[in-house]
Amino acid sequence: MKKLSALQSQLESAYGQKFTVRIEERSIIVEGESDNWDEIVQACQMCVVKDAGYHVVNHIHYTQKDVDQMRLPLQNDNALDGEAPDVLIIGGGITGTSIARELARYQLRILLVEKEHDVALHASGRNDGEVHPGVDLPKGSLKQSYVVRGNRMFDQLCKDLDVPFHRYGQVVGFFDAKLKVPAQLFAWQRRVICGVDDTRILSKEELRKQEPQLNQDFAFALYNPMAGSVCPYGLTIAYAENAVQNGARVMLDTAVLGMDVENGQIKAVHTNRGTIYPRLVINAAGTFADTVAKMAQDEFFSIHPRRGTDFLLDRKGAPAVHAISSWKELHQSHDHSKGGGIIHTVSDNLILGPDAIETDEKENFETHAESMEAIFTKHQKTAKGISKKDVIAYFTGVRAATFEEDYIIEFGRHTKNIYHVAGIQSPGITTAPAVAIDVAKTVAQYFQAQENPTFNPVRQGIPSLKTMDNETRNALIQQRPDYGVIICRCEEISKGEIIDAIHNPLGVATIDSIKKRVRPGMGRCQGGFCMPLITKIIAEETGCDLTEVMKHNDKSWLNIATQKGDAHETN
Repeated sequence: MKKLSALQSQLESAYGQKFTVRIEERSIIVEGESDNWDEIVQACQMCVVKDAGYHVVNHIHYTQKDVDQMRLPLQNDNALDGEAPDVLIIGGGITGTSIARELARYQLRILLVEKEHDVALHASGRNDGEVHPGVDLPKGSLKQSYVVRGNRMFDQLCKDLDVPFHRYGQVVGFFDAKLKVPAQLFAWQRRVICGVDDTRILSKEELRKQEPQLNQDFAFALYNPMAGSVCPYGLTIAYAENAVQNGARVMLDTAVLGMDVENGQIKAVHTNRGTIYPRLVINAAGTFADTVAKMAQDEFFSIHPRRGTDFLLDRKGAPAVHAISSWKELHQSHDHSKGGGIIHTVSDNLILGPDAIETDEKENFETHAESMEAIFTKHQKTAKGISKKDVIAYFTGVRAATFEEDYIIEFGRHTKNIYHVAGIQSPGITTAPAVAIDVAKTVAQYFQAQENPTFNPVRQGIPSLKTMDNETRNALIQQRPDYGVIICRCEEISKGEIIDAIHNPLGVATIDSIKKRVRPGMGRCQGGFCMPLITKIIAEETGCDLTEVMKHNDKSWLNIATQKGDAHETN
């Protein structure tokens, strides 16, 4: 491991006496103060070492502003007070929900808590959904060890969970023909040494035949046919629902506020819904994973948030790019991004993005003009036919990066009954199936748990009227007439689909929860016509007043009165 004096010398060379570094066990703790967040991130990155198990902890005081407090739900009750699950999973993203589902294979009492009003509302619902081939990850990282294995699991997994998945393939175009020989050597190294055995080179002629809409100036391309596309929030929801169907519990609007730790053991976990007494805690809290580690008195890593923006194009106006496509030049700098690209979604839209911008804010999902311009400028070099007039939506996610740019999957170092699954950023969707299986096996061994004989890996999704043939569609409408009433014209979504989505296993019924389950409001008008109709259906099906129907969470009212003079209380 690099000596402490060498790390300190590096910092002093760049920043003078501004920052200091010390090592405690295998934590590299960087201290000081700065009013520049990028400077803080760069100083911590400078202290990263290659030795396995060493992690940088950021203790630099950011003087520009106070650390933002975690957003909390409005609920404050005792619904969970006194609960004593075997396993408490903190976080309802792809990591937490996939682990919950795989743990349901064993005879364990499982409780997953999520502070938002639904699952997949942070990074797992704010990404492009690419199932990565693993071609650009260095050998030896945890990411790389899981990505190929996870990729190969998606066909059966998505069949079991009834989630659309397509292997569109990935092409990375190169403009300079002189780079073809180095690229061929790289492809060989990926196949033979790294196990990414589908990597090969497409000639200019092969690329034009396969992807005629891409830039005609590409001299050749790196090709991975196993790359694919999945709906990231759809997969997360399916994982959560299958977990519930197999006996796990999911509690939404539940934030972890603190922990009681005695003699290296978590004794109690305090939430806004009461105090929980778990035997083991799984930390799958995304950008708040380091916050949870601090609560557990087990801080040995830090998360530095990284913002990424994507654009969604109307499928009717977008060029017919089939493969997941991007371009690369030899001199491109490494910006800690997967590179971004044009992603063909399972709904036949195109997504452009993302970029990678360091941020001190873990829950700021604003979209910035400079990101929008940079993304379009970059991806117009991939396919010149893309146009801003085809954009129907844009969104920003925040990734949970460690300074080592790798995953942390291990038991606590100071507190023994916590298991961290942290630093899960891109390609987290791809690696989730394999990571979840390994975590579940480890936890099952921890408890010496027996297999659950009633576990059923199959989850039946909501019927999609739009994808049915005429005979199947007619039969369903005869059986359930609500499936013959179209509510969302852009996406051809029926009243029956919306009703089924309202009665989902997680018990969440907001405009956005319905949108994410069956797609009303995802089209060109973005809900302008169908939202009032969906609001009325939710009220009818749940027996609530129109003023009680929320768009996103328990603070997002759509209607403040049902008639003049009947104002809804918003304080």
